[in-house]
Amino acid sequence: MILSSAAACGGGDDGDSAAEGGGELKGTTIEVAAKWTGPEEENFRKVLDAFQKKTGATVNYASTGENTDAFLGPRIEAGNPPDVAILPQPGLMQQYAEKGSLKPLSDDVVAEVEKNFTPYWKELGSADGKTYGVMIKAAYKSILWYRPQAFDDAGVQPPTTWDELVKAAGTLQESGTTPFTLAAGSDDSWTLTDWFENVYLSQAGPENYDKLAKHEIKWTDPTVGKALETLAQIWGKPDFLNGGVATATKTKFDESVTQVFGQEKGAMVYGGDFAAANIATTDAKVGTDAKVFAFPKAGDTAPAILGGDVAVALKDGEGAQELMKFLASPEAGKVWAGLGGYLTPNKNVSPDAYADPIAKELIGQLQQAGDAARYDMSDLTPAAFGATPGDGMWEALRSFVQNPDDVEGTQKKLEAKAAEAYK
Repeated sequence: MILSSAAACGGGDDGDSAAEGGGELKGTTIEVAAKWTGPEEENFRKVLDAFQKKTGATVNYASTGENTDAFLGPRIEAGNPPDVAILPQPGLMQQYAEKGSLKPLSDDVVAEVEKNFTPYWKELGSADGKTYGVMIKAAYKSILWYRPQAFDDAGVQPPTTWDELVKAAGTLQESGTTPFTLAAGSDDSWTLTDWFENVYLSQAGPENYDKLAKHEIKWTDPTVGKALETLAQIWGKPDFLNGGVATATKTKFDESVTQVFGQEKGAMVYGGDFAAANIATTDAKVGTDAKVFAFPKAGDTAPAILGGDVAVALKDGEGAQELMKFLASPEAGKVWAGLGGYLTPNKNVSPDAYADPIAKELIGQLQQAGDAARYDMSDLTPAAFGATPGDGMWEALRSFVQNPDDVEGTQKKLEAKAAEAYK
């Protein structure tokens, strides 16, 4: 049922068409590779079905598994890459662009990107003045999940500012409920980078955020110190954390979510929209027993941090470019949004297109953020600094949870690791 209605909805919206008419790619076979399996793969296949129906092309899907580069690298070397690949971070796109492995988007695809995305997202998909990528799927990382019952019992409202968040945490703690669970285990301290990024974007603003991501500002800069001091108002209070620091620094991400919604050991937990999948493993229902509020403002900017997947073309040919154009269009986004488990920075996919009420709420926040929305900083930095368990940003922030008075020492650690990684 979902498939036929989604395809009808996608195919009938000619005003947003990416490839006009039908059948002009009949006889063309396109291979697409992405890491998705299970429900994510099923939903993406339905988007590809809409493209096939529209153009007459045949699209074959290959799953890369979690290590996208391990799948694509050998095929690129052998001169036999898929036509289109979906990469899990812009850093990998930059890496392939430097090696000359990607095909620049044609003018009409670039026009489609410019029509539907703010300049920041076009820039994110570009290297050396050429546009290679389309951000087709996003993870929204500027929310906190909470148990409404815990808030009601303590007489607390969802906070909108950082000061209100600290105050609400104090009220919850006094009422006998631990305010937060925190995933700060060595393999899951990516959550700490997301906390930092939300606070930093809000306080220092988008321009400084971009500079820090490129290491044009040093990590010893006062703006970084201010963000760490702000985080210490929560991380530095062991009573605010389930089991205190000792438990937090051993806790995995999925545990941090189930501790709140399965075991009721805390009132709130940080997690992107994808935490809904973890909540689904408990008896709590998303939208009633588990709700979200926007990550509170710690400064003048309402933070909107995204992760997400970038589509690129690895082969020349009309088929690859037409599929890229379709993926950049509102038409593809509307099909996908109606299936759930999906967000896009495509500004012309309206909140009404989303079947999931939480997704509808989050896309409203994202569209409100407009030009201030930013990609996850740790995924923009070299992997050695921003994406390595037990090292770089992950480990420096984990150590900071253990010693939240050492702002200066933490900054020096971060700068030393960044300087090494950006060489």
